[in-house]
Amino acid sequence: MIIKEGLGFDDVLLVPKRFRLKSRKEIDISTYLTKEIRLSIPIVSSPMSNVTEAKMAIAMAREGGIGIIHRFMSIEEQVEQVKWVKRAENIIIENPYTITKDKTVKDAILIMKKLNVSGLLVEENGKLIGIITKRDVLFADENDKVEDVMTKKEDLIYAKYPITIEEAKEIIKKHKIEKLPLVDENGFIKGLITAKDLLKLERYPNATKDKKGRLMVGAAIGLKDWYERSLKLIEAGVDVLCIDVAHGHMDWVIETIRNMRKEFGDKIQIIAGNVATKEGTKDLIDAGVDAIRVGIGSGSICTTRIVTGAGVPQITAITDCAEVARKEEIPIIADGGIKSSGDIVKALAAGASTVMLGYLLAGTEESPGISIMRNGKKYKLYKGMASALANIERKIREKGEKVEEFIDYTPEGIETIVPYKGTVHEIITQLVGGIRSGFSYCGASNIKELWENAEFIKVRSIKEGLPKELFFI
Repeated sequence: MIIKEGLGFDDVLLVPKRFRLKSRKEIDISTYLTKEIRLSIPIVSSPMSNVTEAKMAIAMAREGGIGIIHRFMSIEEQVEQVKWVKRAENIIIENPYTITKDKTVKDAILIMKKLNVSGLLVEENGKLIGIITKRDVLFADENDKVEDVMTKKEDLIYAKYPITIEEAKEIIKKHKIEKLPLVDENGFIKGLITAKDLLKLERYPNATKDKKGRLMVGAAIGLKDWYERSLKLIEAGVDVLCIDVAHGHMDWVIETIRNMRKEFGDKIQIIAGNVATKEGTKDLIDAGVDAIRVGIGSGSICTTRIVTGAGVPQITAITDCAEVARKEEIPIIADGGIKSSGDIVKALAAGASTVMLGYLLAGTEESPGISIMRNGKKYKLYKGMASALANIERKIREKGEKVEEFIDYTPEGIETIVPYKGTVHEIITQLVGGIRSGFSYCGASNIKELWENAEFIKVRSIKEGLPKELFFI
């Protein structure tokens, strides 16, 4: 048996090279998530139950990355999460929420609260007859009819569809309104433009958006209910589906990819994994994937390597998989083991197009983890998706099984708490700054040059570069 050497993030450093640009701000760190989806930053949030739901996906897309909403919920819940992201920002909201004039103020309040919106268009047989907002219902009696408190069409500022963004801006600015309904020549509702969405266009210029101006979002799927879940998610507008299993080099995964391609064609982008070898990469590419997730047992709360003895150190895994994937122009997503911006640069230099983060985002304001106070400090719960707790929760939800029935289950992950880290924007800003610096040390102005210029050196220990504890008087 020939035993090859495997290298992880802590086993290598990048050799500094000559940098020719005047500023690191000139560095282009944009990349491809899949063959079709381009990101402004090479960062993806992991489909873990304590990492990515709608709030995280919205924050990630606004920063120029993307979030993959986890699958550990019902199909209906996941669909609503995707819809929430898709409605968070729009150039034109094509199907605005509506209500009829005979409903009560109480009905309107409940709908607005449920949908997390500040107003509803009032329609009659599809035609615009008014608008009701939170301001209209503020002091109204709950039993009043919508038509008694709404702003009627004759007093409403609206515009003819189609309309340009600049024209919409001028109307909203001139009349100082928050919402601009759009109607066709016959008065039928065609859409809605909000002042809030126009402001977001300026605030988040690098946001990851689809052709309709909506934030892009991914969703994870399993193998058992892949068809029904995929169908509903595609209908909801999801941009990419991620087959989310620990061991992606299986016949079942390959068969599922082929079936998805046969069923949906090129309607949807498909990410699959996780794999850690050239053979696994080749088999998933042949099956029809648009991106490959690389990493077996490298996550901070994953115990696969301890429990099963299986895995490949991440630098070696990325390098091997990228060697095969680049020939087919299939992007690699490095998933697991990333503790800092330096590790992100190493992963990209090894051949990845993007990195998937769990731990670094788990303690943020937007992560769905439960908050815990301990010794006056705030923490958030973070659990591996193969941990005992995660599997117990999933089984009980899916089948109503009792906790006592899990005595034979062998977990491959742990549960822990992570310190509260602030907002996603704050974390991403720091990571992006480190990534740009890393590119500059490699003499690279973009990711293609990084792949060409990067040179690794193996080290016995990286302790030499760690800051010592300092005491100031």
